[in-house]
Amino acid sequence: MKNNIQALKRLYTYIKAYRLYFILALFMTVIATITNATIPFVIGLAVTEMANNVADIIKGIEGAAINYKYIGGVLATFISIGLISQITQYLSISFMTNVVQGSMRNLRKDITEKINKLPVSYFDSRKQGDILSIVTNDVDAISNALQQSVIQIFTAILGIIFAVAMMMYISVPMALIALLIIPLSLIVSKFIIKKSQKYFVNQQNTLGDLNGYIGEAYSGFDVIKLYGKEEDTIREFESINDRLTQNSFKAFFVSGLMMPLVGLISNLGYITMAVLGGYYAILGALTVGNMQAFIQYIWQINQPISQMTQLSNVIQTASAATIRIFSILDEKEELAEINTAKLPSKIEGNVTFENVSFGYNKNEPLIKNLNFSIKKGDKVAIVGPTGAGKTTLINLLMRFYDIDSGSIKIDGIDTKDMKRSDVRSIFGMVLQDAWLYSSSIKDNIAFGNLDASESEIINAAKTANVDHFIRTLPDGYDTELNEGTSNISLGQKQLLTIARALISNPKILILDEATSSVDTRLELLIQKAMDAIMKGRTSFVIAHRLSTIRDADIILVMNKGSIIEQGSHDELIEKKGFYEKLYNSQFANS
Repeated sequence: MKNNIQALKRLYTYIKAYRLYFILALFMTVIATITNATIPFVIGLAVTEMANNVADIIKGIEGAAINYKYIGGVLATFISIGLISQITQYLSISFMTNVVQGSMRNLRKDITEKINKLPVSYFDSRKQGDILSIVTNDVDAISNALQQSVIQIFTAILGIIFAVAMMMYISVPMALIALLIIPLSLIVSKFIIKKSQKYFVNQQNTLGDLNGYIGEAYSGFDVIKLYGKEEDTIREFESINDRLTQNSFKAFFVSGLMMPLVGLISNLGYITMAVLGGYYAILGALTVGNMQAFIQYIWQINQPISQMTQLSNVIQTASAATIRIFSILDEKEELAEINTAKLPSKIEGNVTFENVSFGYNKNEPLIKNLNFSIKKGDKVAIVGPTGAGKTTLINLLMRFYDIDSGSIKIDGIDTKDMKRSDVRSIFGMVLQDAWLYSSSIKDNIAFGNLDASESEIINAAKTANVDHFIRTLPDGYDTELNEGTSNISLGQKQLLTIARALISNPKILILDEATSSVDTRLELLIQKAMDAIMKGRTSFVIAHRLSTIRDADIILVMNKGSIIEQGSHDELIEKKGFYEKLYNSQFANS
């Protein structure tokens, strides 16, 4: 409960940015509520007048007749009040919509900015689908709750206040008895909310798990088909879906008990007031019109209480979503950079690792006292078995993770003393998984340098040996890549990512298994493109196909987080050590 209140307080900070619209919405709601509260009283005046007129006619009083003028005036007042009520309700909804949509826009903006500031380790430890669920489903849950509930709850509270005031005006004793409905309803509501809230939290968390699983399943759909794992995938989906169903059922069932229980209390109050009002009317202590108005006000208390109970599900879902959203906004960002060193005007590309130690888990170090030095323009190959620490070394070089001890220097400057953005601006990267987004080929190449001219884009494509392929497409460089970029081959994607890396004009180039997923012919084409972009640049190449790195200036052989051998290909073969065995194992059949 405490977490819910804190989350709602923080959510209000977003609403405060639109406080003028919010105040106007509440002001219009006040006017609408006041006018609605007076309607039963106005109708009661007409009923009382008609009852008196009919009674006079029955008694045979001379000149007795229906006072149409008075009743007509009352009806005119009723119509005017109704019009004011409808207009102010419309304005209230309009202003509130501005508040909600503006607040949610700012919230989504803050979440996006926060995501960009989070360390890579955050995303490595969480499912992509769960993060997407926070940005989409959870924000939508809050938006729907604010749009549906804020005005209605405010209206309900005001409606109860004004109804109670009018009831007090009509009959204080009856009003005091009627007021017992409110605390009894609140006690029941608080008890049920306390019981159901944990199920709403579980519901939102499980929804995130479901989205994460669906995302994984669709991204690996071809692998699932290949290994015939459709049934296993369906069973796993059904397991998570059943868990979501159970949590949702418990949440909505327990929360749904609120409405009938509160309704029972209200109906008992209504029956009590009807009997008591009839008794007072018989005694003459209450007019027929006032009795009718009083009964109507009982419904005006019952209706908003019922509305709030109906909104309970929406509000509790939003409350659980709010906790999840602020949990990501409260995540620790990458450490602040203070007194950062400026990049030299010319980056040479010398790289030095000095006594570098690192572990993803502080208690389980992966790299210990790693030392090596690379000169500008060197082509460096990093080889070793799976889990040796090759990709970890690149992550440290790019400052995706900060080292535990030691130093990594570029041109003699410790990367810890540089801005992360400056460090990463030095590098260009071509990964094994070629990532392109749904846009034109031109835009995807220009992603490496958004200020690149069209001629620079074409030159980069030519250097990457992909210009000819692009020109064979119907729309050439303006060809749109679909979602998932399935309308071009894997090798063509890889060539486009090479062009993208080239256009950024990096001082240091990283190639991570860039040719491991293509055929031999395309491998030669990609290798030719990579050779072109590596000229004059310090390059780090992670490769399992050792035939592609025979011409490397230096080969670092890694195993269990340490460099166990280093040298040129010929030097390492002559040593007849780990590299020689690794190399020969790939050509044993030959």
